[in-house]
Amino acid sequence: MERMTRWFAPWLVLMMALLSTQAARASDLPDFTALVKQAAPGVVNISTTSTVSASDDPFGQQDVPDIFRRFFGDQMPPMPGAPGAEEERKSLGSGFIIRSDGYILTNAHVVKNADEIMVRLNDRRELPAKLVGSDPRTDVALLKVDAKDLPTLKIGNSDDLQVGEWVAAIGSPFGFDHSVTAGIVSAINRTLPSDTYVPFIQTDVAINPGNSGGPLFNLDGQVVGINSQIYTRSGGFMGLSFAIPISVAMNVADQLRTEGHVSRGWLGVVIQPVSKDLAESFGLDDTKGALVSDVSDDSPAKKAGLKAGDVILSVNGDAVDDSTTLPRIIGKFAPGAEIKLKVLRDGDTRNIDVTVGDWPDSLSADGSSGGQSTNDQTKLGIAISDLSAQEKQQLEVDSGVLVRRVDPRGAAAAAGIQPGDVIVSFDQKPVDSADALIKAVKQVKGDRAVPVRISRDGNSLFVALRLKAHDSKE
Repeated sequence: MERMTRWFAPWLVLMMALLSTQAARASDLPDFTALVKQAAPGVVNISTTSTVSASDDPFGQQDVPDIFRRFFGDQMPPMPGAPGAEEERKSLGSGFIIRSDGYILTNAHVVKNADEIMVRLNDRRELPAKLVGSDPRTDVALLKVDAKDLPTLKIGNSDDLQVGEWVAAIGSPFGFDHSVTAGIVSAINRTLPSDTYVPFIQTDVAINPGNSGGPLFNLDGQVVGINSQIYTRSGGFMGLSFAIPISVAMNVADQLRTEGHVSRGWLGVVIQPVSKDLAESFGLDDTKGALVSDVSDDSPAKKAGLKAGDVILSVNGDAVDDSTTLPRIIGKFAPGAEIKLKVLRDGDTRNIDVTVGDWPDSLSADGSSGGQSTNDQTKLGIAISDLSAQEKQQLEVDSGVLVRRVDPRGAAAAAGIQPGDVIVSFDQKPVDSADALIKAVKQVKGDRAVPVRISRDGNSLFVALRLKAHDSKE
């Protein structure tokens, strides 16, 4: 008996030590109970109804994988119908209340082209919502419901987020209201293709269709982001989620509420990354900065004297770490602001004063063009731009023009052209610049369908773009 006791006692001590260690580790994990109780009343479910024609989805794009896909949550993807047929499409998303008098933040893609927007509150009330404004460049939209004394969420400072910090999300994945998931911040200041104005927060929080537009919280129960995108090959969560920093979103919301549109700074330069070999050739010690590969005519940069081959190193003393950070820095300035660029030219650094301009294709509150812009001279209902070297690499194309925005009422939308498509050829002729496309459209005579070759998600396909006589007239 004494021998058994001597044998068992050490094992008992070891087991108790292991159990106490596990209990200590469990106590170190965050408890989100209080956060959820406090924040849940300020989170809402958003459902939208829109009427679309079958020609808006001629390729069955619901089934086309998109690595960086936005997930506004179509629960029942409609089957393409006969040409010209109209069908009702319903979508689900999330949002949150930022003002007690009824202002709600969500994603722009959640309410895009919606004919009707309904908001369901935590107390199960359903209220119709009005779209105050939408900013596709940041994917932020502001809604308004007719209600008072609504519970609001505390707004935090996304600039204080640290990699490894615990965060939580509340939303309506697949329509399951107020679902809570948690994880950590995996990275900050992420840049995604075609979203150069948003320094995304990357997390491993489980996000699925319907979460889009919902809040991302820190452990203090403060909103630090809006869940916006996922990286997926299957359409579901794969451990990579991206949120818009709340500092960016609130700036946009304030402009939409007070001005009805978003103004952001514009230089008018085409930039590319500084590779190791380019850094050596320019006499740089590292690869920081943004290399100017082209300067737009009549742009602020042109007027200030910037040239192709300049490397922009800093803006008002703030370092430009790489080419992806420059648009975000410039976008923070209001049009008309005076800024100082530190530029490397011919091996020497110099300061260049620039008066920031406004984007020529600035959008009105509802996301449509506020006037005839230089990017809408195709008369096709699209905003286009030349491709930078970086965009060509990301989109895996050698030439073409990038479709930035599509008017749902235009000829391009009717043909199935989408934002993010690259127009490679028009009427069997190669397209290598925005000016070339504008000229090609003007050369079309009469009413006819024109073959347009586009590149989408690495695949090439043709669409038939039907032009009317007035579309091609100057």
